[in-house]
Amino acid sequence: MSNVEHRIDYVEFGATDIERIKQFYSRVFGWSFTDYGPAYTSFVDGRLAGGFSMEAAPGGSPLIVIYAADLAGTYARVQANGGNIRKEIFSFPGGRRFHFADPSGNELAVWSE
Repeated sequence: MSNVEHRIDYVEFGATDIERIKQFYSRVFGWSFTDYGPAYTSFVDGRLAGGFSMEAAPGGSPLIVIYAADLAGTYARVQANGGNIRKEIFSFPGGRRFHFADPSGNELAVWSE
């Protein structure tokens, strides 16, 4: 995993209608999708993976997700360097993650298996 450590690994967008968003991106760009319940779908565009969530604010900024093998260590470094934890570490299908705001207020997430 050293080639992906602390690199942008995933991007998440808000959605108001999962079926409609899947139809749009598959027809326009040829993306493929995997559903994780009625309110979330992930996509692969051939280079980058991401997802659409009905729990995220549609029309807002995308959520950039960074990979870290040591989730707890990265969490501690975010806090020690002025990051503001927005969502504590939680589990999701595929791993665990937390959200933080950087010193300029940009929200990002960090995930691990």
